[in-house]
Amino acid sequence: MPIRFIVPYPPGATTDLVARTVGQRVSALLGRPVVIENMGGAGGNLGMAALARATPDGYTIGMGAISTNALNPHVYKTMPFDPRKDFSPVSMLGATTGVLVAGPGESATTVAQLVKNAKAKPGMPYATPGVGTALHLAGVLFNEASGAGLNHVPYKGSAPAVNDVLAGHVGVMFDNLPSALPHIRSGRLRALAVTTERRSALLPQVPTLQESGYPVVIAPWFAVFAPAGTPTSVVERLSKAFNEALADPAVRQPLMAAGFDPAASSPRDLQTFALKEWERFEAIAHKTPIQVE
Repeated sequence: MPIRFIVPYPPGATTDLVARTVGQRVSALLGRPVVIENMGGAGGNLGMAALARATPDGYTIGMGAISTNALNPHVYKTMPFDPRKDFSPVSMLGATTGVLVAGPGESATTVAQLVKNAKAKPGMPYATPGVGTALHLAGVLFNEASGAGLNHVPYKGSAPAVNDVLAGHVGVMFDNLPSALPHIRSGRLRALAVTTERRSALLPQVPTLQESGYPVVIAPWFAVFAPAGTPTSVVERLSKAFNEALADPAVRQPLMAAGFDPAASSPRDLQTFALKEWERFEAIAHKTPIQVE
């Protein structure tokens, strides 16, 4: 019987890359197919709601993230699940870097120039992979800190947003590095800053937003969860397979080359981490005007 791996985002994004790369190795380790099922919508909530409703037998797992399991509960007025109660943590997958990029529709080559340009053109649009995502929050926090007055234009995933930035329809975007990196390397996108605490090893010349003068630190993370009630023995077996897969150089190297930092964990450590993140974003949400119907 195959394992259904729900990815609560559209195809072609960072989550797809990670799920398919790791899932292939997990399939070999467990001796059964791991079938990736993209189920985008509502900032990842639709896919994770389906996971919460699934039979807790180990044959359905899902990719939770900073947005679905920590941020969304504080920005959506109603949630179809409670990430603290409705899932059994399996393993961390790792984290990526958020990056602020400019396309051919924007002349800025630095964050300072972008802020200057935006203030001269009130309401300048910026794209993100969707409403309520961690990158949306990065945009909101940057707007607040800089007073740039940017106008959020959400897309249904990274791919369509990147396409519009490349076409010059939207000047700038907050994206995950793996989605943007090929276009940065080709010169079609210009990386202005990263949203993490430290610079990316893949873009050592690109400053952080903190270095640029704006206290914005967002590091999008991803993890594997099963429905609540999944037997402990099953969770442990799944966790062992994901830990082994993420330790395999054949898995790690392509992920790291794409801008993703793989890092596995025990179920207990993931549970502790996810709860702390939930609490951290609860505090941020009380001070930040980001809410979704």
